[in-house]
Amino acid sequence: MSPSIENQLNPTAVTSTSPTTFGFDAYIDSQRKRRRTFAIISHPDAGKTTLTEKLLLYGGSIEVAGAVRGRKTQRAATSDWMELEKQRGISVSSTVLTFEYEGCQINLLDTPGHHDFSEDTYRTLMAADAAVMVIDLAKGIESQTEKLFKVCALRKIPVITFVNKVDRPGRSPLEIIAEIEQKFKIESVPQNWPLGSGKEFSGFVDLIQDNVHLFLERDSDRKISASVQQWSDLNAIEEDSEDVIPPPRNGLPQSLSRKLVDSTREEVDLIRMAGSTLETDRFLHGEQTPVFFGSALTNFGVEHFLRGFLDLCPPPGDRLSSLGTIPASQPDFSGFIFKIQANLDPRHRDRVAFLRICTGKFERDMEVVIARSGKRLRIPRALRIFGQDRQTMDEAFPGDIIGVVCPGEFQLGDTLCHGSTLHFEPLPQFSPEFFAVLDCPDTSRRKQFDRGLKQLVEEGAIQVFYEAKSMRREMILAAVGELQFDVVRFRLESEYNAPTSISWRPHKLARWFDATEEQKKNLRLSYAAKLVCDHYGNDAILLQSEWDDKVLERENPNIRFHSIRVSKFQPSAAV
Repeated sequence: MSPSIENQLNPTAVTSTSPTTFGFDAYIDSQRKRRRTFAIISHPDAGKTTLTEKLLLYGGSIEVAGAVRGRKTQRAATSDWMELEKQRGISVSSTVLTFEYEGCQINLLDTPGHHDFSEDTYRTLMAADAAVMVIDLAKGIESQTEKLFKVCALRKIPVITFVNKVDRPGRSPLEIIAEIEQKFKIESVPQNWPLGSGKEFSGFVDLIQDNVHLFLERDSDRKISASVQQWSDLNAIEEDSEDVIPPPRNGLPQSLSRKLVDSTREEVDLIRMAGSTLETDRFLHGEQTPVFFGSALTNFGVEHFLRGFLDLCPPPGDRLSSLGTIPASQPDFSGFIFKIQANLDPRHRDRVAFLRICTGKFERDMEVVIARSGKRLRIPRALRIFGQDRQTMDEAFPGDIIGVVCPGEFQLGDTLCHGSTLHFEPLPQFSPEFFAVLDCPDTSRRKQFDRGLKQLVEEGAIQVFYEAKSMRREMILAAVGELQFDVVRFRLESEYNAPTSISWRPHKLARWFDATEEQKKNLRLSYAAKLVCDHYGNDAILLQSEWDDKVLERENPNIRFHSIRVSKFQPSAAV
C-alpha cells in the first residue's frame, strides 16, 4: 500500500541517530539572530511577484519597482530574470533576493506560483524559516495556495498572510478571515484592518498601536508615506458623508467619509471582541497566522507589513540531521543545496548551486565535504545572488543563501559540511503527470542538445526515467506540469541553440518502490505499465491512470509503492 503523503513528507517522521553534543559560537549566534529567511507563496496572479518588488523597493534595493503588467514595453520584475518569465509575465523559477532593512538581513525566496512548478516551490520551502502567503481579496483562497499551505503545515513552517488587492472591488475582510480559518483550520489574527476597499480604500487601522494610517497619494513605482492619525482626529469629518475635509489642511484623504469611518470602527470593535490574540509559540508551530491587508500595486500597507514581518518572522533555527537536531549557532559550517541553476548569467555559461547555510560560518576558500560522496572540495568563490545579478562574498552565516559555482560535483539535496560529517533532510521527488521524449531534429546540434538536457535534468527542471528492460536507453522526460516542458524546450533553444521536437507518452503517474531482485522478477504488471529507473537509479513504474495504480497495489500486496520518493537519512560517508 502507498503510505500517506503526510507520512512521506513530515520531517518528524524521519528517524535519525542519537543526539550529538555541539558547541556554541556567540558571534555566529549574533549574526543568526539578524537573519530572516522566508519564501513567498500564492496562486498565480495573486500579486506575489509585485509584492516581492515592493519589499525590495522599501528595503532600498531598487529605486523603481517593475510590476508585472504583461506588456513587452513595461519594466520586468527584478525577481523574474529569465527571458521566458519576462515574455509571459509569470515566475517559472525560484529566485533569491537579499537586502538589508533596519538592522536585519532579509533573504527573500520568490517562488513560482504556477502548479506546474510546485516541485521547485517545495524545494525552496525546505530552505525557508517562514512563509508569506499572498491572497487575492476578490478571489480568496485558490487551489494552488491551498496546496502550498498544506506543505507549510506539514513542515511546521510558520505562515504570515498578506491579503492583497484591497484597492480593488472584492470580498469583505471578514469573509476572507473566515475562509482562512475554515479551509486551513488555523486561527487568523489580523494585525491591521482596511479602511474601505476598492475605490474607497483610504488606509488601514493598525490594530496593535490602535491608530489609523491614511494614504494621500498613489504611486505604484516609488515609496509613499502614510499619514498616521488617531481615531479622535477623524471626528472632524462631518456627519454628512458627502462633506469632506480638504486634505492639505487636515491630512485626510478626500474619499474618507463619516459612514466609512463608523463602519470600519464597528468591524475593528468586532475583531477585538471576537478575535484571538497572537501568541508567539502558537504562531511558530503553525497554529495561528498573522494577517495583514494592503495593496502591493499601489504600495498601500507594504511598509507596515514589512515592519510587522520583521517582528514576527523567526531567525534561523535548529535543523534535523542524521546526527540529531543540530543547533544553528554551533561553530562548524554546514548547509544543503536546494537548487541548481544553469546559465544564470548567459555571458558565463556556468551553473550555480544555491546553498542554504544551516550552521556555523562559511568563509571564502574554505574546504568542505560533500556528505553523499565523502569528497573534499575547496570553494574558492561564493556569490550573493540578487535575481540574475551576483556579488562575491567573503563570509556568510546561518539563514544566508549563497551561490556556489557548480563544478559538476553537486546534486540537488547534497549536504556540504566542515567538521563532523552529517546529512540534512533529503529533497523529495514528486510523481510527474506528463511524460514525453524530446529529440533534436538538427543532427549537427546533437552535442549541444545532449549537454543542455543533462544540465537541465541535474538542476531539477525536469525528471528523467529509463526503461529498465530495454536495449535502447531511451530518455523518458517527466514533469508535474506541461508548462515545464515549454520551459525546458525554450531553454534548450535559447541557451544551447538546440532545436527540439516532442513526442508525448500516454503515462500519467509514477510510483517508486523498493524490492529485492526476486520480487522484481515476480512483479505483476498490467500491459500498459512500464518498469523504469529514475535519474538516481531508483526503481519505478509508470502508469496511465489511477485505476492502474489500484491494480498494481492489489496484484503486488507485499511491495509498498510511493507517489513521492523520499530517501532516508544516509550514514555519513567515510572521509
